[in-house]
Amino acid sequence: MTAPLRVLLVDDHPIVRDGLRWLLDSAGGLKVVGEAGDGETAVRLAADLRPDVVLMDLAMPGLDGVEATRRVKAASPETAVLVLTMSDSDASLVAAVTAGASGYVLKGASQEDLLRATRAVAQGEATFGAGVARRLLALVKAAHPGGGVFPELTAREREVLVLMARGQGNAEIAHRLVVSEKTVRNNVSTILTKLHAADRAQAVARARDAGLGSPRPG
Repeated sequence: MTAPLRVLLVDDHPIVRDGLRWLLDSAGGLKVVGEAGDGETAVRLAADLRPDVVLMDLAMPGLDGVEATRRVKAASPETAVLVLTMSDSDASLVAAVTAGASGYVLKGASQEDLLRATRAVAQGEATFGAGVARRLLALVKAAHPGGGVFPELTAREREVLVLMARGQGNAEIAHRLVVSEKTVRNNVSTILTKLHAADRAQAVARARDAGLGSPRPG
């Protein structure tokens, strides 16, 4: 039997946590392993419990959800953070994603959408409510008019290319992205193919010419 996905609830309202606990524990395949009413407690419990998913509110007393997300991901990169919030502001969305959140769901979402999002981020997917996804896409397009450089690359391939351009080797990139060296080698091979680059050096040169990354300081 597959072990249930372990979830840590973070919200400063006990009644909200009670409702979420009931929903998750009754859904099947999900188990609430802890609760926190503030960011500091969330970071500590995430480190102690190593849950699969942290369901994170943003507006909390003391340490807010964005900084708590950043600290959780720094200490436990394998733990996915799904933001569940009332805030639909662009600033909150960008801050949460930048901090490492894998998903962003508004508290007005249906129970089915929340359960689906929780399972999705646990499997390594990024997930956003329909309205949130449209806004995030618009923000990305606004930040990178014309689709940005190398639109043929996936987001992960672009990450790898940037780190290559900064002078990092496969082992360093694997450590930074928390993946295997084999995965990085595969990414590099795909990057060379997509960019029609003869070798790694040529790909790095093209990336630097396009403004991605820079040589490591001597």
